[in-house]
Amino acid sequence: MNLIVARKVILELKSIECVTNAHKKQLLTYLRLTGMKLGYLLNFGEALMKDGITRTINGQLG
Repeated sequence: MNLIVARKVILELKSIECVTNAHKKQLLTYLRLTGMKLGYLLNFGEALMKDGITRTINGQLG
C-alpha cells in the first residue's frame, strides 16, 4: 500500500519478514514516476518498528 503525504513524501507500507532490494527499488521507481524526492518503506513485520524503517531519496534533497 502506498500513501502520499502532502504531495512530498511517499510511504510504502509492508508487513513482510525481510525487506529486499526489490522492495527498495519498487519505492525508488514510485519516486521517479511521481517526481517526488523522498520516500519511506515501513515494514510492520519487524520485531521493532525502528528496524523496519528505510529511507529512500530520489536524487538530492534541496
